[in-house]
Amino acid sequence: MLSKILIIDKRKELPAKYKKNLEDSDTSVTISNNLKEAIHNIQTLEPDLILVSDSIDDSLNDFCAKIRSLTCNTRPIIIALSKSADSNDRILVLDSGADDFLSEPVKIEEFKTRIRAHLRRDIELNLDTKTLLPNKKIVEKSLKRVLNSEKKQAVLIIGIDNLESYKTVYSDIASDKLIQTFVAITKSALEPDDFLGQLNETNFIIITSVYKAEKISAFLTFAFDTVVPKFYSEQDARRGYMLLKSDRFAGMRANFVSVQIGGILGNYEHINSLEGLIERLYSIKKTAKTPSGSNYVMDRVRLMGSKNDTGNSILNHIYIKESDEALSLLLRTTLELQGYDVEEELEPDSSNQPAILIIDSGDNLEELDFCKRIKNNPNFVNSRIIVTSSVHDKASVLDAGVDLYLPKPYEITDLIQWIEYFRKSIL
Repeated sequence: MLSKILIIDKRKELPAKYKKNLEDSDTSVTISNNLKEAIHNIQTLEPDLILVSDSIDDSLNDFCAKIRSLTCNTRPIIIALSKSADSNDRILVLDSGADDFLSEPVKIEEFKTRIRAHLRRDIELNLDTKTLLPNKKIVEKSLKRVLNSEKKQAVLIIGIDNLESYKTVYSDIASDKLIQTFVAITKSALEPDDFLGQLNETNFIIITSVYKAEKISAFLTFAFDTVVPKFYSEQDARRGYMLLKSDRFAGMRANFVSVQIGGILGNYEHINSLEGLIERLYSIKKTAKTPSGSNYVMDRVRLMGSKNDTGNSILNHIYIKESDEALSLLLRTTLELQGYDVEEELEPDSSNQPAILIIDSGDNLEELDFCKRIKNNPNFVNSRIIVTSSVHDKASVLDAGVDLYLPKPYEITDLIQWIEYFRKSIL
């Protein structure tokens, strides 16, 4: 990852000398000769390290404290440069927020070594312990730089879907190995000037060239789906899905792990904040969701506009298909009292489908064909299907592609808990 250093110094020759000695393929150096420019660069460049000289038109102590207050979220390393060798001056500056104090003139080799040591320690403190990738703090700093840069770059968000289900079936250790394999595959697709970081446990960020983004995405989706079957048992591989076995999840089917990638190819004109950029990436990634397997989508935010506007209301929509009229009325009344909008009609061609479908399988499991058609309809890719059945044939129900088999009779309180579980998984 490219480290950014900001030098704040009124002088001409010394900061130019420092820049010449510090700048290389891994480090970018910017010089600010006045405080107004310095404040602007701190806020836009998101520097990893700041060198501030006592030549500035302000007290070095006050300015170090001001930098800390400006950048409390990013916490850059602050190194003070001073002609003073007085220990009291050193103590005051360090107490004001500086991380180190160097008395000038400095020996250039020692100077370079100390700067590299600070940068190295900062990177090491911000690596995820499992993947050894830059963590959320570094990712957010890098995304801010993209927004403030004149250079057009592509940003990809890669989400690992169904990882929690995989962890439930195969253990945390197996899940960690799967993620580490994914990271190794991803690194093999990147070049030294690309950035790879971890936003959270299941979402990763790549910053790369606009021209390489789609090639990287195509490779990752293909490579992941090629490798990931090796992480399943023979029984699950033959079945085509995972079967959750714990008491709480018994009877629940889970699709195999896959990756969904959403990308923005340099179009950041209407994004005004880091939060807006991350939200937009998540929205694009959502359109890459398919019934099974990995997929990627680039720059499709506008297509999602109307759906995003109604996203929260759609999550409250529940479709019920229940042959028992008394039970259907009870379900409808109970769910409406819980604040849900209950539907008993479907429009398969509409893109705004209910979040949850509760379907009675019928006396002879005849409704399973209906479930299969729903699962194969791309408009229902983000919907979850719960099948209730008095015919206790769990294998046939789950093979139809439904998300949960709930044998009759069941407690309505249990059904409501499952609805809440699935709603959270859609968010």
